[in-house]
Amino acid sequence: MSELTESNYKRISIINWLLTVPMIVLFAWPYFYGAGLMGLDIIVRYAGAFIFATPFMLTILHGHVTMALGSVHRHHYYNWMTNEKPLTYGLFFHPNFVKTRFRLIMLIVSLLILPIGYLLGI
Repeated sequence: MSELTESNYKRISIINWLLTVPMIVLFAWPYFYGAGLMGLDIIVRYAGAFIFATPFMLTILHGHVTMALGSVHRHHYYNWMTNEKPLTYGLFFHPNFVKTRFRLIMLIVSLLILPIGYLLGI
């Protein structure tokens, strides 16, 4: 059986979706707690924690795809998600989300929220 089958892609996608929420919680709590110590508003804490946790979650999910398919074949998975299943399995896992530049920008934005929120008093 080849790893480049649609059933394997569906399995990988379902596992990624199931891992999303636990990993968001796992990576978001330090930011949420730290922003609370700084006295930021609850909405800013939740938004910043989500933005902070997303790059780490995406890195691990991208690694999961790489381990399941191999670095040579993972582009087939991302093509399947964006071309054949764009509004189902691939809704939140667009290939641009796994680019390092995008993940670093999200991390920097989340870290900029802390001093800006503190200085503005929100």
